[in-house]
Amino acid sequence: MLKKYPILKWSLVGLASLILLLFGFGLWFMSLIPKKDDQYDPTKVKPSELTYLTQDIPANRGRVLAVVTSATTMGTSGKSTGYELTELSRAYYVFQANGFEVDIASPKGGEPKVIIDDEDMGEFDFAFLNDKDAQYKAKNTIPVEQIVPSEYQAVFFVGGKGAMFDFPENMDIQNIVRELYQSDRVVGAVCHGPAALVNVTLDNGQHLLQNKNVSGFTNDEELLLIPDAKDVFPFLLQDELEAQGAHFNEGAMYLEKISHEKNLVTGQNPWSTWKMAETMVQEMGYVPKYRMLTSEENAVEVLIAYETSGSEKAKTLVEQMYGEKKMEVERVLIAKHSIIAAMQGDISRFFGLVGLTSYTKKMAQKG
Repeated sequence: MLKKYPILKWSLVGLASLILLLFGFGLWFMSLIPKKDDQYDPTKVKPSELTYLTQDIPANRGRVLAVVTSATTMGTSGKSTGYELTELSRAYYVFQANGFEVDIASPKGGEPKVIIDDEDMGEFDFAFLNDKDAQYKAKNTIPVEQIVPSEYQAVFFVGGKGAMFDFPENMDIQNIVRELYQSDRVVGAVCHGPAALVNVTLDNGQHLLQNKNVSGFTNDEELLLIPDAKDVFPFLLQDELEAQGAHFNEGAMYLEKISHEKNLVTGQNPWSTWKMAETMVQEMGYVPKYRMLTSEENAVEVLIAYETSGSEKAKTLVEQMYGEKKMEVERVLIAKHSIIAAMQGDISRFFGLVGLTSYTKKMAQKG
């Protein structure tokens, strides 16, 4: 058969070669991912083991309210949802480490559904799961109708796709936002959390978001993960924020971006949580306590350098981090962004980020 049809023969050879090439590339790509450290298990970390949470804690400065969604499904789609653990845990500990007591509320109260993405979990997130006090609050949330806004210095709306369904129309949430904002206390929200702001009207009749710089989960971020998002959600968050008069402040996909408009602080996505919470502390009148940046945050800084200044600038930053600064860079996140580029069909950026992942591995081994 192959002698009779030589073209078929060479087509099969070419296909086999391509399969081998892709297989080889796949093995090489996986070699860029750090192997699990058998000597350290972050899932067992306790708050008492993290110096940020145990040393130099200021005297009590008041209370901050964190609000999470009670929704468990995305409307009538049947898709599961809840609040994002990393967006709660990281902000919770920033507030706590800076002297604030944190209460957790939700529209329905009780135990809301939590979304845990194992790939994004760090030691602070696992510490939150091992924190008896934090877990009691997270599993016994206060119904928002019972909240007395005057008791809080700030309110923070945690993201999670469920927020799109039970935050916007909740009158108690609107009252909390209105009272805190108008009394010059701090209102913060991250990722889908800004859905809490879309229907808030101030006493002067003006919409809260009118002419405000605001960040939140972008249309591009939403539609890449959920192509039918326009049918699943009551609205796309970016579209609705803009429709209410906000100036939408958009950063690179899945990278840190916050907007700070006086006592209104908003963040684009989960990777914005640390900076957003610390900016809220600053807006409450305090210098945020020193915190060593996580390896994930370092990777975000590298990726932002890549997006804004190119590959060489990003590589120089990696050299500095592993060299003089003695920092770790979470190269898994860089590798994830190469996959995102492939999903978008941007082959040049895909290979550029794969190369950056490889270079980061080289610097880690050298350091």
